[in-house]
Amino acid sequence: MKSKFRLPFGIDWSLFILPLVLSSIGIAVIFSITYGSSGHLALGQIAFTLIGLAIAVALTFVDYRTLKGLYLILYIIGLALLIIVLFIGNRTLGATRWINLFVFQLQPSEIFKVIILIVLAKCFSDWQQITLKHILLVLVLVGIPVFLIVRQPDLGTASVIIIGLLTVLFLSPIKKIYIAVALAIILALSPLGWHFLKPYQKQRIESFVNPAADPHGAGYNVSQAKIAVGSGGLWGEGLGKGSQSQLNFLPVAYSDFIFAGTAEAIGFMGSLVLIILLIALVSRIFFVASHAKDSFGMYLSASLGTVMLFQILVNIGMNLGIMPVTGIPLPFVSYGGSAMLTNFAAIGILQSIYIRHRKISF
Repeated sequence: MKSKFRLPFGIDWSLFILPLVLSSIGIAVIFSITYGSSGHLALGQIAFTLIGLAIAVALTFVDYRTLKGLYLILYIIGLALLIIVLFIGNRTLGATRWINLFVFQLQPSEIFKVIILIVLAKCFSDWQQITLKHILLVLVLVGIPVFLIVRQPDLGTASVIIIGLLTVLFLSPIKKIYIAVALAIILALSPLGWHFLKPYQKQRIESFVNPAADPHGAGYNVSQAKIAVGSGGLWGEGLGKGSQSQLNFLPVAYSDFIFAGTAEAIGFMGSLVLIILLIALVSRIFFVASHAKDSFGMYLSASLGTVMLFQILVNIGMNLGIMPVTGIPLPFVSYGGSAMLTNFAAIGILQSIYIRHRKISF
């Protein structure tokens, strides 16, 4: 009797290899930056990478369409975590984003990035015609978690979720004039949001507009990041040798400003290779989206690709001083357990979508 199970030789190996290479670069930089002070961070990142890879492999064998039936459960669990973190979350650097699980710090907003994309893909793939009622429902589904995430506060992750929503809207059959009108209204009302920002958030925006206004205060992080990038030169100063990161002039060089720490260590050429690897990964994700066998897979993979591209652009941009400073990590490179596990989970889902377009039976 012939077995229905076959090994997935039709998987896209680049979707495994590229994240592992990026993670390895991140681990090397994290180790060089934190050696002697917080060397355990590199060991933790190795553990998160291995666990994340195991999650990706496991999800590869799970039919991604199963997520369609679980969307409501996932949404409720994600929403519950976002509420819980506001009450019992650990407060670090003025933000309450993490739940202490003792083994590691869970960041619910990172997990919700993928959950909301699953929910949006399910909704838009089911709706044959999109009415005003559908749009209002989507705005509520997205608006509630965005409100909770902004309360942490975490404007960066909130903006990532909004980008995911806009991606699905643009891909949907909705009349694009509605999207244009909605964006125009948002832009017109955005100045009102200034009054709801916390003082440090206003300072970040002001320092972005004029970094020289407060180089030792709000503009310090960006100034040090730009110095680190410039000091790397063409080939870099070498791992563990950069003065900006080793002498702690560069803040959170293992997380938010890891691109600057990387540029200081391996220079322009090394940074260029890193950017090429990131672009290659995003390109493969969009390739999966273009070959998805159904609209659910297309919406999900395309939004995952756009969200990852947005995070890459914002993180590198803020390291270069051309984007406002946010807490958006560089995918697979920045330190962070929740982000690493979530990113690898996304890779597993993408592999599942890719395999099933090849009609491999299990």
